[in-house]
Amino acid sequence: MRILVHEFASGGGLAGRDVPMSLAREGSAMLAALIADLAAIGQHQLITTADSRFPLKAPPGVEVVTLSPSSSNRVFDQLIASVDAVWLIAPESGRTLERLALRVEKQGKTLLGSSSLAICRASDKARLPRILADHGVSHPETRVASIKAAEAIGYPMVVKPGLGAGCEGVWLVRDAGELRQTLDVGHGATRSGRVLLQRYVPGMAASVSLLADGRRAIALTVNSQCMATCRPFSYQGGRTPLEHPLAQRAAEAAIRACEALPGLRGYVGVDVILAQSEPVVIEVNPRLTTAYLGVRSVVDENVAAMALDACAGALPDPPPPRRSVHFTAAGGIS
Repeated sequence: MRILVHEFASGGGLAGRDVPMSLAREGSAMLAALIADLAAIGQHQLITTADSRFPLKAPPGVEVVTLSPSSSNRVFDQLIASVDAVWLIAPESGRTLERLALRVEKQGKTLLGSSSLAICRASDKARLPRILADHGVSHPETRVASIKAAEAIGYPMVVKPGLGAGCEGVWLVRDAGELRQTLDVGHGATRSGRVLLQRYVPGMAASVSLLADGRRAIALTVNSQCMATCRPFSYQGGRTPLEHPLAQRAAEAAIRACEALPGLRGYVGVDVILAQSEPVVIEVNPRLTTAYLGVRSVVDENVAAMALDACAGALPDPPPPRRSVHFTAAGGIS
């Protein structure tokens, strides 16, 4: 099978434009790890894209195509046409991941990941609470930003974009003054449409890494998240696997969250807060996440190969973690 791997931030999706360094850093690390794992399978012809500002050291035999500002869209569509399947790594911000998935679907190629419709539903943080509630998944109260919404939710609260990725545009506000300041400075949420207010849930920040086949999901690992709650939030990395009394329940909640969103396929990440008495699902990420860097280091199986099987409808048995590692957002493992 001929596979195109496209990482948006560092792989030419923003060729000629400014690239947020956090996105480029995490994107480069995920792309390098994924390409290495796919090449290790030894059964596929691989092609990937690059931005000249972010050189990629690809394994032997992997074709690297540099996208230029003047021709990136045209060349990207030509690359889609030339392959059997496409694996996308992109943020949900501005519907970027959804739109890329639609371009692949319109050419009739196989998406090695979630469908555009599933991406749309998972990425819409205003509608996600109702979907999760209908499936018995705990989620913090979330409302479109307004004075009434702030009064109902209470402080402290989290301000976030209605369509966003990771910590982009996510702020913790402690009082009405901070809320006004956050909304006035245009912290990034407005670029993606509505701004949301969400009840702050105290507890341990964690994530669950899963594989999904479009209907069902299995949990690979529960991971701690190292999160700087400065203004705005900043994701630093984490540790996996996480040993915590609520880890198993977090995995179960993440599985229910995935099954509430038909069409999720391949690797999926679910962000959770391990609160005092229960895990609370915060977001569903319908794509490869930075935690992949840790997951691939603690299991003996090839996670990319398992994700390909999941996309084909064959969910594997979860492999047991063999070790514990700390991973950084830049790709460091210790």
